[in-house]
Amino acid sequence: MTPYVLSIFLFGLGLGTTITFASTHWLTAWMGLEINTLSILPLMARQHHPRAVEATAKYFLAQATAATALLFASTTNAWFSGVWEINQLSHPIPITMMTIAIALKVGLTPLHTWLPEVLQGVDLTTGLVLSTWQKLAPIVLLMQVQPHNGTTFILLGIASTLVGGWGGLNQTQLRKILAYSSIAHLGWLTIVLQFSPALSFLTLMTYFIMTFSTFLTFKLNNATSLNALATSWSKAPVLTALTPLVLLSLGGLPPLTGFMPKWLIIQELTKQELPLLAALTAMTALLSLYFYLRLSYAMALTISPNNLAGTTPWRLPSLQSTLPLALSTMGALLLLPLTPTISSLLSL
Repeated sequence: MTPYVLSIFLFGLGLGTTITFASTHWLTAWMGLEINTLSILPLMARQHHPRAVEATAKYFLAQATAATALLFASTTNAWFSGVWEINQLSHPIPITMMTIAIALKVGLTPLHTWLPEVLQGVDLTTGLVLSTWQKLAPIVLLMQVQPHNGTTFILLGIASTLVGGWGGLNQTQLRKILAYSSIAHLGWLTIVLQFSPALSFLTLMTYFIMTFSTFLTFKLNNATSLNALATSWSKAPVLTALTPLVLLSLGGLPPLTGFMPKWLIIQELTKQELPLLAALTAMTALLSLYFYLRLSYAMALTISPNNLAGTTPWRLPSLQSTLPLALSTMGALLLLPLTPTISSLLSL
């Protein structure tokens, strides 16, 4: 793919998300989502590999189904209420349909099954875009729908944290593990959405920082499986020492950045007099923590002179820019002391 064509598709990605951000009308929001989807498809299929083409087809079908359901729900809402405004939702049927359509767009349980398969079929760079940028526009719509449908959001969130933790337990492919990690983090975000949208936004941003660092680390090591990760110490020893900390930050262990949103979410649920929900959510985090610990073990505790299942690769110079990786890794590890400042800025 030539740089000019690539820049057109990247511009389409940005344009689609921006249109959805700026929309107050359901038709323009839907149009932004469609531009976004059509722009990412060529980027996914550019490898010309059967797995990439299959992943692209699955992604297209899932997103087209969600977009159709969203358009039908907005039309039904206009039929019932006579308005197309996003914040003018009045009838429970279109509200529930919109929630389900957006849940399918982002990959919330029980509509998550396409996400691990799609991420497994694309390369790490495209997987990073799917896990971060492509979530923005649907989540902004989700934040506008949420005042009308609190119980559904809690059910979707709890199911997502459970499935996100459970699904990753027996995985050996890194992209599938990151897909289940995405489902679990979206579950945390959805649970607290109706109580504190600002806290949901903070959760999304910290997830983006940690995921950015993780994907770039795997890309630098050219690792797509647990075996390849176990031999990365010979290529980048310092990065291999830091990566387990980034993974534990994704798991939410203090004193790392990932602890901040989980701590604030459990605190918010306790304030809302939902101690059982807070306890259940905290326990589902242990499931996710287990597979992050597996990755950390593979990276840090299988280095020489222990026996390895794989062969040690050559140490070749990488052409990848390491500045974004360095900045995102610092963000994934060191932002917890800023919690009071961030809380006051977001009025948490």
